[in-house]
Amino acid sequence: MRRLQLITCFWLAVFSLFAAKPRLTPYLADSANNTHTAVIVCPGGSYSWLDMKVEGIGVAEWLQSQGINAFVLKYHVANVSAYMFGYRVLGIGNKYPKMLTDVENALKEVYNLADSLSISRARVGVMGFSAGGHLTMMSYTHNRTEYKPTFLCPIYPVVTMSDERYAHRRSRRGALGVWRQWNKPLRDSLSIEQHIPDDCPPVFLVNCVDDPIVKYQNSELLDSALTAHNISHRYIQYQTGGHGFGASEIKGTDECHQWKKEFIQWISNLNQ
Repeated sequence: MRRLQLITCFWLAVFSLFAAKPRLTPYLADSANNTHTAVIVCPGGSYSWLDMKVEGIGVAEWLQSQGINAFVLKYHVANVSAYMFGYRVLGIGNKYPKMLTDVENALKEVYNLADSLSISRARVGVMGFSAGGHLTMMSYTHNRTEYKPTFLCPIYPVVTMSDERYAHRRSRRGALGVWRQWNKPLRDSLSIEQHIPDDCPPVFLVNCVDDPIVKYQNSELLDSALTAHNISHRYIQYQTGGHGFGASEIKGTDECHQWKKEFIQWISNLNQ
């Protein structure tokens, strides 16, 4: 059985090297309903795969229906073997900072297209789920370019990479790789709560206490860090909803589904 796992991991890892390149797929709002706002959507998947259906396309279609231009980002992740078996043969696979480069390039592309798509450069944000929420925050906190988001929306995000009480180890392994996951300086450098700049843009943050995948304390760490730096943010913690509900009306609970209404109100006030 172990030999079969090793063989499977090897071929999945090799396949990941030849997988499709990162892609940004637009879901543009109708011209009559266009709020001139753009959101880059980063699906989750423990930095090992991407939930394109629920946390990608589903979210983009909902944003589009609200007059918000959405762009679903297919970014570099490790590979399915990292998720299924917990390790990768010889460390093969995509690792940080490839996914950061992908979201930086996506921001540049949206900014460059802004005029032709009737998008305000003051209204370009990033929204991500789970590991994609971690990437969402990195799109500003670790951004190495001039193309930075003007608002951030991490939803049930992975936040810490260093606090062993709360770290989502699968996402950490997916982002850093088999060997680098033990590098403490690197883990600290990617722990979002330790790297909130004083000029961080407004943040919309949501999570659920009953989340069985990413411990809810991740969002509390982020909330505390944002508060300590006097960053404008809206933090909503629901008691029920679990993890992975995206913009779905089926997954999750009636309680957590309210986040969509809350976000639309928040972004409307932000744009005034």
